[in-house]
Amino acid sequence: MSNNPVLAEVTRGTRVESRHRGAVAVVDGDGRDVLALGDVEASVFPRSAVKVFQGIPLIETGAADALGLTTAELSLAVASHSGEPGHVELAASMLRRVGLDGGALECGCHWPFDQPVALELARSGAVPTALHNNCSGKHAGFLCTAVHCDEATPGYVGAEHPVQARARAVIEDLTGTRLAPDAGGIDGCSIPTYAAPLRSFAAGFAKLVSGQRVAASRAAAGRRLIEAGMAEPWYMAGTGRACVALMEAAPGRVFAKTGAEGVFCGAVPELGLGFALKIDDGTTRAAECAVAATLAAIFRREGDPVAEAYDRLAASEIFNWEKTKVGSIRPAGF
Repeated sequence: MSNNPVLAEVTRGTRVESRHRGAVAVVDGDGRDVLALGDVEASVFPRSAVKVFQGIPLIETGAADALGLTTAELSLAVASHSGEPGHVELAASMLRRVGLDGGALECGCHWPFDQPVALELARSGAVPTALHNNCSGKHAGFLCTAVHCDEATPGYVGAEHPVQARARAVIEDLTGTRLAPDAGGIDGCSIPTYAAPLRSFAAGFAKLVSGQRVAASRAAAGRRLIEAGMAEPWYMAGTGRACVALMEAAPGRVFAKTGAEGVFCGAVPELGLGFALKIDDGTTRAAECAVAATLAAIFRREGDPVAEAYDRLAASEIFNWEKTKVGSIRPAGF
């Protein structure tokens, strides 16, 4: 059993029915812990929570500027989107800029994860394509970079392809961790994913928003992607998504990005802080509760009243099929 603390509780009636353990790391630009709950040195797969790191070469190679990518397109390039029409159309637009279409994507296809979006797609008589994949914007960014650098596009998801080699080098730099092959796996969208200490991912975001302990050009590239996500959160997620709610609670002040299996990473740029959390059992609802509680704790430490907005996001009610309130989800241990 994990020795990590309980970060979220699910109640039914007056009793706690379920408990979700995990770890949280909040790090400043100097690499110091601001908040550390649980085993923050344990290695985790960050999954989609570090798409900003993976997207930095899109800026650094000059591809984004050469292609005139918009703020919305940069947000989509670091997105786990809901596959809504606006997401699909913008991903296709990015590909058209380099003479490609959805057939060049190697992320696979799936029905949109959000049920209302999937039902609407089915009602229209359509079937999902790779453009509906929640990672199609990131993959469109990979392909834009490859074409700009005059690299082969087939096989761009492979670990040794220059696109992925650049992304791996950025992650190593920002986390201060050598990503050995035995630390790697394959993500849901077929690109490599690498495990590293949870704290290292928080430190990486802190480097980008503080500009400390990282090259100025790399910090600028990362900050540009972070600012795009904050400016256009819908393109980075979708209607009713937690990432949107977290960023809209303090517009332009918080960047938050979800990852599969109960991960969240992000930053509070004005404070130069990065954060990362992992729920041991991979539960999304617990991760969404815990990340809001983390942000509440960060702002409460500063005496900032916006902490109350994150307190409200951290706690939510549970209703049954008859719309009767039966319980709640609430943070614990913060």
